[in-house]
Amino acid sequence: MISGTDRIDLHMHTTVSDGTDTPEELLAFVREAKLGLFSVTDHDAVKGCRSILAIRKPDDPLFLCGVEFSCKDEEGQYHILGYGYDPDAEPINAAVEHGHALRMNKLKKRLAFLEERFGFTFTPEETNTLYATDNPGKPHIANMMVQHGYTESRGEAIEKYLSQAKFPSEYVRPEEAIEGIRLSGGIPVLAHPCYGNGDQLILGDALTKRVEKLMGFGLLGLEAFYSGFPKKLIDEVLSLADRFGLYVTAGSDYHGRNKPLITIGDTGLSKVSDAPDALKRFLDAVSDRI
Repeated sequence: MISGTDRIDLHMHTTVSDGTDTPEELLAFVREAKLGLFSVTDHDAVKGCRSILAIRKPDDPLFLCGVEFSCKDEEGQYHILGYGYDPDAEPINAAVEHGHALRMNKLKKRLAFLEERFGFTFTPEETNTLYATDNPGKPHIANMMVQHGYTESRGEAIEKYLSQAKFPSEYVRPEEAIEGIRLSGGIPVLAHPCYGNGDQLILGDALTKRVEKLMGFGLLGLEAFYSGFPKKLIDEVLSLADRFGLYVTAGSDYHGRNKPLITIGDTGLSKVSDAPDALKRFLDAVSDRI
């Protein structure tokens, strides 16, 4: 069983979504980091988890299947993590396939926008490579823009150009993601609760309302420990989890070179003297799935 507070990382991405490490490379880095337990949480995908399960050796760090759904409804955006599900179960794969289809439609719209608005074009080989990618997103397009000299950096490509693409976007709804995770034997968790979709700051009553709504769909946990959370935010999420009896998880949101300041194991757990009971309960709940 896992012990200690600095050997867990339950939020990492591979090349199956928007990370830069292949599943094989990530496993090697996890070994070097001497983690006791890790999870791959690629966006709208379970392929990376299948890859880890296929190559992981008996003496490797313990592994828990994960996923991260990018969700949206009339009231906002949510990132829903799922843990300990059966990667071959139909409900989780149906949700993943839906998310992938929506992501590919979004890719088509973004490429059309760049050409119509700025005259940015790519070769047929490059666009074919994008469409063959498991879950292409803004970073993949931005990297191609840099290669063509349309912009100097990936960050500039996203902020100055790709973020201007304003069109009705379709997302997996949070209730669909939560249902798919639970019907596949998994535990749904709200990722980085205070940061919403990544660039929001949600606190107090607004955060409580959001959590209560998702609990109505079957949410079971909160990611209280996160690489970008100062102690104040950690404490707020821990308090909310305690109030509602929710599980707690810890993750770095590691993306390799796409988020170079975030390292494996950078979860914020080192900011507390001991793992909270809500995290221990989560680890107990998934112990038979590791």
